[in-house]
Amino acid sequence: MYNNFKNHIITYPTPLNITYFWSFGFLAGFMLVNQILTGLFLAMYYMNNIDNAFDSVEFIMRNVNYGWFIRYLHANGASFFFIILYLHIGKGLYYKSYMSPRQNIWYSGMVIFILVMGTSFLGYVLPWGQMSFWGATVITSLVTVIPYIGENIVNWIWGGYSVGNPTLMRFFVVHYLLPFIILALVMIHLILLHNPGSSNPLSFDKKNEKITFFPYFYFKDFFALIILLIFFIYIVCYMPNLFNHADNYIKANPMSTPKHIVPEWYFLPFYAILRAISNKSIGIILFAISLGIFFLLPILNIFLNISLFILNIKSVLKNVRFNTLKFFIKNLIKKNVNKLNLLFFLSNLEYNNLKLNKNMYNIWFYSNTLLYRQNFWILVVVFMALGYIGQLEVNTVTIELGQNFTVLYFLIIFMLSLTDRIFLFLFLLLSLIMYISGIFLKGFFSNIEIDSFKN
Repeated sequence: MYNNFKNHIITYPTPLNITYFWSFGFLAGFMLVNQILTGLFLAMYYMNNIDNAFDSVEFIMRNVNYGWFIRYLHANGASFFFIILYLHIGKGLYYKSYMSPRQNIWYSGMVIFILVMGTSFLGYVLPWGQMSFWGATVITSLVTVIPYIGENIVNWIWGGYSVGNPTLMRFFVVHYLLPFIILALVMIHLILLHNPGSSNPLSFDKKNEKITFFPYFYFKDFFALIILLIFFIYIVCYMPNLFNHADNYIKANPMSTPKHIVPEWYFLPFYAILRAISNKSIGIILFAISLGIFFLLPILNIFLNISLFILNIKSVLKNVRFNTLKFFIKNLIKKNVNKLNLLFFLSNLEYNNLKLNKNMYNIWFYSNTLLYRQNFWILVVVFMALGYIGQLEVNTVTIELGQNFTVLYFLIIFMLSLTDRIFLFLFLLLSLIMYISGIFLKGFFSNIEIDSFKN
């Protein structure tokens, strides 16, 4: 037991050139512990029924000693948790941490991310404000697109024919249990990480260029934690409602619909994709694909390997023809063709081909790194643009923008593993088509019309 703890926490060999971007994993773990501990204290006073849920939150804020502090730690902790998770995922994309042999780490991390999204959605419903109630109604209603059984599943989730008391009780129970499941998955995530070892900016795996995790990276992570706590405590004490919606301080009223229903800010990019399509079923499918597509990134590298294999085959055939001709001419002149020479030639040729394949891969990888990272930053800009569009009111312009940026979002993710000069041409061409179609023609999906401008 002690040896396992020592190998994973103390003597774990860590690349000496990793930067503070590698501290986001530790910071995410800290925020998860913060959410669990503060959630336990809040659960001591929370009442999970529709008559008292809103009032119990207000009781925690006004009457419990330092209840406001614990509640704001929990509410703002969710936002900081997602900020760190997005940065952690961005680091993995930027440095290609999803590639073999670390693809299982990527898969487990994406499962954790989806579970965290589900947990945060359930937690957003618990205060039972206006946005909580109507957000739960809208999101759970999406299940109705499932053929034949969709309506039955929604009624089972609701515990009736609308969001009510059984819904709130079930959401509270699941919201309470999921963080412990996530904590177990984080342990598995760490074990999977320590098997191949941490990645690094230069992508080398040499043992003689690694140092022990303790004490060097303990202090590095501790410094990153201090910086995080400075910003976190400042937001909690001076701007506690920065990430919250004002309508959620109004008690839930099924008879009054808010003018503009929006989810929490960390769901906005995916919400923009969901509402960009007028067809409900297609919108939900694209919403699910927008999350699940990240699981395909390690698989998309297969296309890269296939292209490299084709290039290798051409080089090998060329090398075989040249060396075979040279070998037989040389031995015919000497009249010394025998099995031993032929065997030596074939073994030497195999070694040279393996060396050629490795060199070709390294040349391809490093020559395309710059273009790949340019692609990554375009993805970041598109993702942030979708988030901005998601919080705008629904009209023809925002729907058109959402559709166009949705296309760009999927295109760029698919091109992450197929980066080449052709990508820039395709990106610029598609951008031009969408620009022309958005201004002069109908919407990109031909299901809306842009209102004409009036003088």
